[in-house]
Amino acid sequence: MSVRFDRVSVSYGSQTVLDAFDLAVEPGEVMALLGPSGSGKTTALRAVAGFVTPASGRVLIGGRDVTALPPHKRGIGMVVQSYALFPHLRVDANVAFGLKARRTPRHETVERVARALEMTGMAAYARRYPRELSGGQQQRVAIARALAIRPEVLLLDEPLSALDAALRSAMLTELARLHRELPDLTILYVTHDQIEALTLADRVAVMDSARLKECGTPLDLHRSPGSEFTASFVGGANLLPVSVSGGTVRFADAELQLVAPGLTDADTATLCVRPHRVGLGDGPNALRGTLAEVQWRGATHRLVVDVAGHRVAADVTELRDPPAPGTPVTVHFAPQDAVLLTSGPVREVARG
Repeated sequence: MSVRFDRVSVSYGSQTVLDAFDLAVEPGEVMALLGPSGSGKTTALRAVAGFVTPASGRVLIGGRDVTALPPHKRGIGMVVQSYALFPHLRVDANVAFGLKARRTPRHETVERVARALEMTGMAAYARRYPRELSGGQQQRVAIARALAIRPEVLLLDEPLSALDAALRSAMLTELARLHRELPDLTILYVTHDQIEALTLADRVAVMDSARLKECGTPLDLHRSPGSEFTASFVGGANLLPVSVSGGTVRFADAELQLVAPGLTDADTATLCVRPHRVGLGDGPNALRGTLAEVQWRGATHRLVVDVAGHRVAADVTELRDPPAPGTPVTVHFAPQDAVLLTSGPVREVARG
């Protein structure tokens, strides 16, 4: 089932928390709404759920305008951060709650509860209370409850934020498996964690300050971000001020070679290159500077190099004996690994 935000705005008093939000989610797609706290992503989700009323614009589900419909008539399931399980009900009763509210026949309720628990790996815990479950298990029960009503749209509001790193990784795998089993289920996934968004989503809508900044596939947003905000928020990046003149790009004293067709002259622009694409030593697009900082990150060392007063980060693998801070060093990057950013409108990256 498709979901469409048609220039949806939401305000609380004089504060606009969602500003002319325009986004189309395709049937069966996993769309992540990614952004920092206060970016408007949860408000967008609540507008789909019917928990907030837009000041302007429309919300459409399956092409039908549901802006004025109450939540229970929208055919959606929702999982929130706190899971919101009823502590006095066993797992199976929690999962059956929505079905009973819809007056689903008892035999059908039993079948749907059993199926939802099986899909989420919680069938063996049907008779336990929430207090007898781990955080990850409670999260699975909340998802099972949302799936039991057989929604066409599933809304997930930072469902993994309360889990530790190991559980979060495991649950991402489970959510991906779940969507493979339910390919027609459309999922809107709100998160501030870029790893969750990049791992799970077909497309990512990057939000900030109540507005949509950019939307595209995880790969496109990571390789070719369209703005400095996206570059820094999705994956982290070196953002270096450069000048463009006569088709030549310069940073500090270095003339750079880029794969950037159609360059036009500009007083300044911003070069984006990911730290894992920056190597140590001579090579194409060599930048010479002084090592300012060394951070060991397990699989890599992050070297932070001062180049003409700008910090350039390089994530280097298999570096047994990193140079000491204060050492003159050279770093480099390949022409195809850098993107030149200029200001412009919100970019919609084609799916693929």
